[in-house]
Amino acid sequence: MTDDLASISILVTGTVQGVFFRASTMEQAQSMGLRGWVQNLADGRVEIEAEGSRQSLEDLVGWCHHGPPSARVDEVTTRWGPYRDEHQTFRIR
Repeated sequence: MTDDLASISILVTGTVQGVFFRASTMEQAQSMGLRGWVQNLADGRVEIEAEGSRQSLEDLVGWCHHGPPSARVDEVTTRWGPYRDEHQTFRIR
C-alpha cells in the first residue's frame, strides 16, 4: 500500500528556536508514526524531513502552522516527494 506513503520537506519560519519546537515536533511525529528528523538552521528556521502516510504528513504540516505554545509561526513551506524508506525513527538532529 505504498500509494498512501510519501515524504515531505518542511521549513518553518518565525519564532521557532528556543521554544521547544524540535522536541515538540519529534513528539508529534512519533505519535503519528512518522520517521525522519528535525533540526534548527543557522538562519533561525526549523527544517523537517519526514516520511510516512500522506494523511499523517498532512497532519504534521497542520501542526507546524502553530507549533508548541511558545512558538510564533510566520510561514510554513513544504516540498512533497515520493516515499523513500530512508529513516528508521524520528529524531532531533
